[in-house]
Amino acid sequence: MTPEIAARIVADSRDRVAWLRARSQGITATDIATITSERVIPRAAEQKLRGSSFGGNAYTDHGRRREPEIAAWVAATHGIHPSSALFHATVERRHLATPDGITVDTSGRVLLAEIKTTNKTWRSIPRTYLRQVWWQQHVLGAERTLFAWEEHRDFQPLHDEPKSMWIDRDDVEIGKLVKLATALIDELYRRTTGKELPQRPIEAAPALTPRERALQRSAYRALALSD
Repeated sequence: MTPEIAARIVADSRDRVAWLRARSQGITATDIATITSERVIPRAAEQKLRGSSFGGNAYTDHGRRREPEIAAWVAATHGIHPSSALFHATVERRHLATPDGITVDTSGRVLLAEIKTTNKTWRSIPRTYLRQVWWQQHVLGAERTLFAWEEHRDFQPLHDEPKSMWIDRDDVEIGKLVKLATALIDELYRRTTGKELPQRPIEAAPALTPRERALQRSAYRALALSD
């Protein structure tokens, strides 16, 4: 991990209280995974503000037990190191992700890993998980993600090794997710302040760089998720 990437660590899932609190202050891969269109933004905002009461079940407990074993396999076979860190994106600090693994290859490319357990046989990676992967790639600036999954029956792994496949970065899909995340943050702003979005003639200021314009846009949106 480079110093630039390490500097964007917000929290660590090993400190679950701090990690959950940090996640509540931004848009995570879990948040974005279920947002299929702008029509579901109101429901997503309500859920974000209400928080989740889900404490886990037998399937999530199994996944937590098996993840370190699968992560060790990913590290041994692909050189992607396990990670429990929550990162923020470079420009929009409210865009957050906790990939299961991260490394920087000899060419300087950021590579991620995402790990799942399932009791189903997948013909293709579920779209919900693809959105999670693309969002993580956006936040970390990653080029590829190794998606590794382990099938089980009655919580017993079916194979000696997990299945895996590479998912390349897709900037078109990422652009769609960023647009949806912006809509969600805007909806959170309206709900938490009771106000409409401020008018901002940012595009009329050609002297600003794209990064500066993005930072100005996010300045008011950040209010929606701040303490």
